[in-house]
Amino acid sequence: MTARPLALLALSLLAACGDRPADPRGVDHGETLLSVSATGQAESRPDKAEFQAGIETWARTAKEASAANADKIAEIVEALKTSGVAEKDIQTRAVSVNRIDWGNRKGQFQATNVVNVTLRDASRTSQAVTAVTEAGANIVSGPNLSMTDPEATANLAYADAFKAAKRRAEAYATAAGMEVSRVLYIRDAGGSQGNTYFRAADATAVRAEQAAAPQMDVAPPPPPVVAPPGVMLGTTASNVFIQVDFALRPK
Repeated sequence: MTARPLALLALSLLAACGDRPADPRGVDHGETLLSVSATGQAESRPDKAEFQAGIETWARTAKEASAANADKIAEIVEALKTSGVAEKDIQTRAVSVNRIDWGNRKGQFQATNVVNVTLRDASRTSQAVTAVTEAGANIVSGPNLSMTDPEATANLAYADAFKAAKRRAEAYATAAGMEVSRVLYIRDAGGSQGNTYFRAADATAVRAEQAAAPQMDVAPPPPPVVAPPGVMLGTTASNVFIQVDFALRPK
C-alpha cells in the first residue's frame, strides 16, 4: 500500500472520530432548540386626516349647471384655504355633468365636483368640515384618520412582540430546568392584514339627499348639510407577528 492511500485513510478515521457536523439550525452540542411565536401591538394617536367635500348643482342647461358648480367649488376651496389647508392638500376627486332623465328634475342637468382634502393636523378636522359646509358643500364624507409615519408605530409593535417571545422562552426554559443561551433566528411574520393601521374613528358620510320636491319646472336646491359633531381621534393600532428561535442550555 502506498503512502498516499494510508494518509487518506488516517484523515477519514480522524473525521469519523471528531466532532459531529454543525447543526444547520445553528444549535451547538448540548443545546436545545426552542421556537417561539409571539404577537406585538402598539397604539398611537393619529395625526393625519382625509375627507371629501363637494357640491352638486342643477340647472336647465349643462353650461349653467357647470358655471354654478364652478362658482360654489371655488368658494369651498377658498374656505379651506382660509381655515389653514394648503393648496397642495386639496385635490380634485371627481367632476361630472349629467342630464337627468327621471324624477322631478327630468330634463335638467346636474353638475358635481368633489375634492379630497388632506389635513396634516388631524385635530383640525372638525374645523375644516365646518368651513366647507358653511361655504355651501352638500357632499361631505370621511374622515379617514391615519399616521404620517406608520412605520414608527410598527417598530414599537415589533419590539413588544420580541419581548413577549423572550418572556415565553424564559418560561419554557425554567420549566425544563434550563436557561436561554442565545437567539438563533428572528422571522418577521408580518401582521394579520399586513401592517394595517385601523382608523380610530370614522365619521358618518354626510350627503344631502335630493328630497321629494313639489311639482314644478325647477326644484328648489337641497337643504344645507349639517356639519358633523367633533371628530374623536382615538388611537391607531399596529398588530404584528414574529417567530424567534432560541437556544437553551442546561443550568
